[in-house]
Amino acid sequence: MGFYHAPVTDAQSPKHNDDQAEPRAERLARLLEQARDLPAAPGVYLMKDEAGVVIYVGKAARLPDRVSSYFVPSADLGPKKQPMLDIVAGFDIIECETEWEALLTENRLIKDTRPRFNERLVDDKTFPYLVVTQNEDYPRVFVTRNPGGVDEKTGARHGYMKNARVFGPFTNAGALREALQIMQRVFRFRTCKLDIEAGHPRNRRFRPCLLYSIGQCTAPCADKIQVTLYRQDIERFTKFLGTKRSAMLREMRAEMERSSADLEFEKAATLRDQIKAIERLDDRASTRDGWQPETEIGYVDPAKGAKSLQKTLGLDEPIRCVEGFDIAHLQGNETVGSKVCFIDGKPFKDEYRRYKIGSVDNDDYRALQEVVSRRYREAGKGHELYPEVILIDGGLGQLNAAMEVFDSLDVPPPMVVGLAKKEELIYVQRRTEPIKLGRDNLGLKLLQRVRDEAHRFAQHYHHILRRKKTIGE
Repeated sequence: MGFYHAPVTDAQSPKHNDDQAEPRAERLARLLEQARDLPAAPGVYLMKDEAGVVIYVGKAARLPDRVSSYFVPSADLGPKKQPMLDIVAGFDIIECETEWEALLTENRLIKDTRPRFNERLVDDKTFPYLVVTQNEDYPRVFVTRNPGGVDEKTGARHGYMKNARVFGPFTNAGALREALQIMQRVFRFRTCKLDIEAGHPRNRRFRPCLLYSIGQCTAPCADKIQVTLYRQDIERFTKFLGTKRSAMLREMRAEMERSSADLEFEKAATLRDQIKAIERLDDRASTRDGWQPETEIGYVDPAKGAKSLQKTLGLDEPIRCVEGFDIAHLQGNETVGSKVCFIDGKPFKDEYRRYKIGSVDNDDYRALQEVVSRRYREAGKGHELYPEVILIDGGLGQLNAAMEVFDSLDVPPPMVVGLAKKEELIYVQRRTEPIKLGRDNLGLKLLQRVRDEAHRFAQHYHHILRRKKTIGE
């Protein structure tokens, strides 16, 4: 894997006499001044001791902000890194074009230099790796802490790991997963665990997950893309991992022009879209990405909320999609159900659904069971994927009612929870005791947002039906 190294800027070395070293306070003040003058760009910094030996490597979204934070008088680096301030004498930097490039560069430098104040990358199951499979019809990309792909129960190596390309280890699993989501917007590779066989008849009946709807996957599971075209995307992605962004864009533009000249318009269009996506990597999400930013007012960091909820529920995989359900009626009349959808902690209104309940009156449990059954009928047959989390508005009774439906299906969902009002207790499938979180917990805030949105959406539909009935009468 190749890395682009920008010209290295050396901080001035401290001046010493043979008899006396530079005082600590003066040394840190000098380094702070130098750090504040660094270019305002993403990059990697290498802390060095008096002999010029690299003692720590880190990455930064903005170099002057991150590097200077080490040298301010109030800096508290924690028990493991605080002693570094007693011996750091200078630093080098490597400018990068993006945070993604900085993440990869940091990873490579830590492996190459083994700095004493970086955690040692010796335990395969402690640090995350990025895997790109090669032995599948449609290669997938995923993060793992088991780069050997060995099954802990049998000791055998998983077949999909044969010839796989493994990158890492990385020091920050959260940063790696976040960067992977960004790259998925560009190259639209799959990250699911589905066993997809090219040309199999079942693919035509399979409903792709919501990543296809928001343009983050080309849905090979549903025969939406040819094997050759999909593999070209994967090849461009793996090449992007080791290439400077500007150089990659030049190559892609040249390839797009060749494809257009050869009348390969589909390939040229794909390259055009990927070029635009790469150029917009640092842009904030907008309505062009399928989001509704106007609904995000007052919402605190959706990504952190999803990460916090994943930890609370003990899930191995990141939470990408949450679907929430609610039932609304007035004294048993005009009973309706609602389903809302949040992706990466943000509402995705294209997947909101309303259900008019005709089979029961004034029975929330049976109405909920009807809605759940209608929504997940195909997922229960294995014809589509479940969301990572299904949220039921209500307590243990509502959750148990929903679980009766899921228990009757061939394929169960990964996680179903209920959120009770007032005390805001989280009831989890198969658990007898609820989870009680602090009111400021970001995972709880995410569930509350989904619950409240499902309630609002159900009430709105209920009011529409009531008005229609009133006017009709």
